[in-house]
Amino acid sequence: MQFDDVIMGRRSARGYLDKPVPRQLIADILTLAMRAPSSMNTQPWNFHVITGAPLDRIRAGNTERNLAGIPHSREFRTGHAFEGVHRDRQIGVAKQLFSAMGIARDDKDARLDWVMRGFRQFDAPVCVIITYDKELADSDDTAFDCGAVTTALVNAAWSRGLGCVINSQGIMQSPVVREHAGIPEGQVIMKAVALGWPDDSFPANAVVSERRSVDEAAVFVGFD
Repeated sequence: MQFDDVIMGRRSARGYLDKPVPRQLIADILTLAMRAPSSMNTQPWNFHVITGAPLDRIRAGNTERNLAGIPHSREFRTGHAFEGVHRDRQIGVAKQLFSAMGIARDDKDARLDWVMRGFRQFDAPVCVIITYDKELADSDDTAFDCGAVTTALVNAAWSRGLGCVINSQGIMQSPVVREHAGIPEGQVIMKAVALGWPDDSFPANAVVSERRSVDEAAVFVGFD
């Protein structure tokens, strides 16, 4: 693919084929991703790539703890709930997804099942847990760098025919993730990325989220 095709064509994949992803292909994708910008070349990121039985144990643990009402234990800051235009955008993409999936507003069971898909890493064959070195936790550059490498990861995966969705549901029950992914105490769990071959028949995979125009988002100074 050309660069523009990757950027404009990529979308979040929430449904996957039951098809394994070769380890070497993932390694190639990570090699590309790690060329992302890094403040002073600190490279604070780490990747825990999980599949098979360990991933099944994470899915089961996440599901059981959430259905049991155990409070979330996300390690990276969550911030406040979205408000205003940001909340409007959040609701907007949710409406797109529910419409694509045929989930009615009053269908509580279907809505719960949709939420639980996130805690199951969308049933993807691979999950990549993004962590950062705890000694760099106080630096704002750390979160910026991890965001950059994660963006590069999903774009590199798309260029190879794979789909991803960046999510937080998969790491909300951090003790489960830490145990079964073997994450050392010196690392902080930040994000999860579900990864696999997209299922083109899965309705939500056709959803293209809306973006603001450049005129709405950018201010050009000194060009006139």
